This record gives sequence, structure tokens and C-alpha cells, in this order.
Amino acid sequence: MASKDTPTADTAGRDRCPICGEPTEMDYRPFCSGRCRDVDLSRWLRGGYAIPGGQADADEDGDDALAGRVPGAPTDEDGEAAD
Repeated sequence: MASKDTPTADTAGRDRCPICGEPTEMDYRPFCSGRCRDVDLSRWLRGGYAIPGGQADADEDGDDALAGRVPGAPTDEDGEAAD
């Protein structure tokens, strides 16, 4: 039987800081320190964890579709659809 200090297949890697790999501290879980917690927060705020995606639509809120315009279609000087 495994001792409490020996990681098993169930617990291996669970109690490690995702930033530096050190053992976690209960006060900062899942991190080991306030520094690693702050590093993670900084990555979130800078967009470091963003999922890469394709080209975004020019008008993501759908206003062009509601107005009957086709995104990317030619327009005149007033912004109206060119005939």
C-alpha cells in the first residue's frame, strides 16, 4: 500500500502548481504562492489563454444581416448598398 507522501496514479500531478510545478499551498490553491497566482492572473488579463480562432466577421453583432445588407458587399458614399 502506498504511503500518504507517495503520489499514486490517482493523485499524481494534482497537487502541483500549474505555473511552476511546485507543491501547492492550501492558501493559494491550485497555486503554490501568491506570485504564481498573480502570474496566472496576468496571463488571463493579457489574453495569454485565448483560444486561437479564425478570421472574425466584420460585424459580429449581426446588424448588417438585420438591415438586409451583405457583409463585404460594395456600398456608396452614404454607406448604403450600391445597386
